[in-house]
Amino acid sequence: MITASYSIHELQFKKPARTSRGEMQTHRVYYIILQKAGFIGYGEAAPLLGLSIDPVEKLEAKLNDCCALINDGLPVDALPLDGFPSLQFAFETAYHSLQFEEPFKVFDSSFYTGTPIAINGLVWMNQTDDMLEEAFDRMANGFDCIKFKVGALDFDSECRMLESFRKRYPAFKAEIRLDANGAFSTDDTLEKLRELSRFEIHSIEQPIKPKQVEWLFEVCRKSPIPIALDEELIGADVYSEGDALLKQIQPQFIILKPTLLGGFKASDHWVHLARKQAIGWWATSALESNIGLNAIAQWCATHQLQLPQGLGTGSLYTNNINSPLTIEAGKISYHATALWNQSLLR
Repeated sequence: MITASYSIHELQFKKPARTSRGEMQTHRVYYIILQKAGFIGYGEAAPLLGLSIDPVEKLEAKLNDCCALINDGLPVDALPLDGFPSLQFAFETAYHSLQFEEPFKVFDSSFYTGTPIAINGLVWMNQTDDMLEEAFDRMANGFDCIKFKVGALDFDSECRMLESFRKRYPAFKAEIRLDANGAFSTDDTLEKLRELSRFEIHSIEQPIKPKQVEWLFEVCRKSPIPIALDEELIGADVYSEGDALLKQIQPQFIILKPTLLGGFKASDHWVHLARKQAIGWWATSALESNIGLNAIAQWCATHQLQLPQGLGTGSLYTNNINSPLTIEAGKISYHATALWNQSLLR
């Protein structure tokens, strides 16, 4: 019989994490603990205020109910979790890892045995001089794909920042990804994309707010920069809506955040739909601690990866869970001989 419990951890950012949606200084996460016959599995629910569809004010009550149901004998895959994608991700992760002797093994993939995954170097929203310095630092540490958060500052200043970056690192040395988090207005989106295109941008995530499907289709059709859907996927039922959504918008890429999309089974189906329509994809963490980040990295390695993934968020916190995850030369790796700190999970 499986038993279930959970603990709460308040992650502290080293410095405020800023996007065009606002600023975060802490991030509350919930660790799911499943146990059976001496085996243990961990999962993480890390909903993001203003982005997750999880009703955060109801999440802990839902967690208590789910743990009680499991302890009364309900199978984990029968939990009533509609509308709680971060809990779907957490319970799915914990149940997967419960199948292995090692509690932090989630998938039998090459990442767990030491094969690294290429990732982009994330530059958080800040003053443009600080962002530029951070991008240079990422390049000096072996990254060749840099992701800038844009849209919250003066547009001309952001363009000057990108111009300065390109003067030092032309396109053959560094790939630039942008993430606007829906910050551009419908009035000037294409004009801004044309201006940004002179910096040889690989792609831009979610230039306009979601749920503007017809206009987003026009943006994808006319933009000189490939468009990647991110927030547009959140809250969409991949099984009943996913295929039609991708056909209607016709993006060049989609971004998969398993925490926000309801776990790995749902994310696998997004991958299937994207491949069917020749749409590229990569996965991105949603500011989970190393528990969730480890699970997403192991899941990524079950696919044939064509592009750098967005898995570089583990160093954002002062009190993350110590883990075997390391980032070197623009790649994330798992060193199975290193130890996890399990004390914060109980």
